[in-house]
Amino acid sequence: MHPAFLDDEDQIAPPRTVRMSFDDGSFTLRSPVALRPYARCVGEWLERWALETPGTLALAERDERGEHWRGLSYGQLRHAVGAVAQSLLDLKLPVGRPIAILSDNAVDHAVLMLAAMHVGITPCSLSSAYARSQDSSRLHSMLAVLEPSLVYASDARVYAPALAGWGGDAVKVFSRHADTCPGALAFEQLQRGQETPAVRQAFEALVADDHAKYLLTSGSTGRPKVVINTHRMLCANQQMMAQTWRFLGQEKPVLVDWLPWSHTFGGNHNLNMVLCHGGTLYIDEGRPVPGLIEKTVRNLRDVRPTMLFNVPRGFDMLLPFLEADDALAAEVLARMRLAFYAAAALAPSTWQRLEALAHRVRPAQPLWLTTSWGSTETAPAVTTAHWRLEGAGCIGAPLPGLELKLVPNGNKLEMRVKGVSVFAGYRNAPRETAAAFDSEGFYRIGDAGYLADADQPERGVVFNGRVAEDFKLSSGSWVSVGTLRVELVSLLAPLVQDIVLTGHNRDEVGMLVFPSATGAADVPRLEAALRALMQARRSTGAGSSQCPTRAMVMATAPDSNAGEITDKGYLNQGAVLACRAAAVGLLHAGSAGAGVIAV
Repeated sequence: MHPAFLDDEDQIAPPRTVRMSFDDGSFTLRSPVALRPYARCVGEWLERWALETPGTLALAERDERGEHWRGLSYGQLRHAVGAVAQSLLDLKLPVGRPIAILSDNAVDHAVLMLAAMHVGITPCSLSSAYARSQDSSRLHSMLAVLEPSLVYASDARVYAPALAGWGGDAVKVFSRHADTCPGALAFEQLQRGQETPAVRQAFEALVADDHAKYLLTSGSTGRPKVVINTHRMLCANQQMMAQTWRFLGQEKPVLVDWLPWSHTFGGNHNLNMVLCHGGTLYIDEGRPVPGLIEKTVRNLRDVRPTMLFNVPRGFDMLLPFLEADDALAAEVLARMRLAFYAAAALAPSTWQRLEALAHRVRPAQPLWLTTSWGSTETAPAVTTAHWRLEGAGCIGAPLPGLELKLVPNGNKLEMRVKGVSVFAGYRNAPRETAAAFDSEGFYRIGDAGYLADADQPERGVVFNGRVAEDFKLSSGSWVSVGTLRVELVSLLAPLVQDIVLTGHNRDEVGMLVFPSATGAADVPRLEAALRALMQARRSTGAGSSQCPTRAMVMATAPDSNAGEITDKGYLNQGAVLACRAAAVGLLHAGSAGAGVIAV
């Protein structure tokens, strides 16, 4: 049984995909549906809803005591954006230099970002982890690349120290305690701007290919780069989704969302979807970590969102609360159309638990579990699964206006993409830009995939890991990191949170194991499960690339300050391997040392 609206073409577009094959074994996939006209710029969404539904709540956040929601309606948001936009114009900031935003999602953050975009000043939201780290060097290097004309953060006491030693000449603005930072402005001063016709003139002068915002790549594949997102990219991508999720035109989305605006999932997919359709975003101060996940649970219960967007770790952290309290689960899921995961692969066990939970608390209304795939450079969605899926793995089919090419690369098919929402290049980085595209102009995203059904391309593409993460054993056998990792995590649920695979150019595959709260509370049980798993795979004749023979349980959680875990909540495999090189060496030493589980 599946949600009835998936069969209603007025609410969900039916899956349609055209395949074209080539002699070299590559092929392209595209939607036969034409992309319809879309907004000229992001500000057109705000202008529309401020006129049509000025009283609808646009953005909300908890007050300082965490007791009540406070926010802005679309009419109030447009007024605030106009006031701050005027103040930005009055500052006469140098042309071509962006605004850098250092702190987490907040109403002031959104107002500043939208105000800048409204008058042609490019904002760049940086991960707050850069400014909260004890080592400010990475933040300073990114500011050196950006050369911002203005730097904003929520609280000078928290964020101003990170700017010490940076030699930039940017105007500094803080929402709180600006008086503690010499020369800084209070955000309240920008809010007191009196909008003049200059704001409208700057807004009307925007064209679709103007830079709307900059985002930094996550750094999971190397040094972060500055990605140019144009208004065309952002607006076209929302139109693609609107033509696919047709119900968005019939009901305004209501979200509770923590995903950071410094990343494309939260900042482009989720926030823009709300703004495009005149919905409401409740900014979640929670996170998928112990001590903060409880805030997310409270917010979900308060708001009862119509859609839930999260990373796999977020669902893993939420499930124990919902599974332990049917009344809570029923409230949270009361009006939820879908649960959507992205940014990392979802373990099959998590999928099954979500479906079982929904069936228990609302048996007459199954929950649609779905996903999408894309990147910062594609603004972000390239594919979406707009049909019922049997389980995790399929990332859907190309959206209207995009073309996906699958090219043989070793033992995989590398995915590349071309279309209206694909970026033109990195800012001030011609070499990196040239390397990002192939000779036909397809963006080389770095992921692999294959058709779920070679004879029915409309059934979508199955994600097959990142090409760069895979490695060879000394025997020459390839280890498919993405698929093997997800399989192992699922088999070891609920004892394991995540696994990093080792064995590059070695004889055997190893595992650095990060336990869940359950596994950490009973390490002997976890170690026994690891030993049993490895022995079982060996006894069934699994090949060396599919059969880990060594494991080590990590005593410390991934360190976000070291880049081991991103603020979207997924492991950076390369960073973990680099930071824990000593553990990897011990794991693969000739004889099993202390802490090494071997078969």
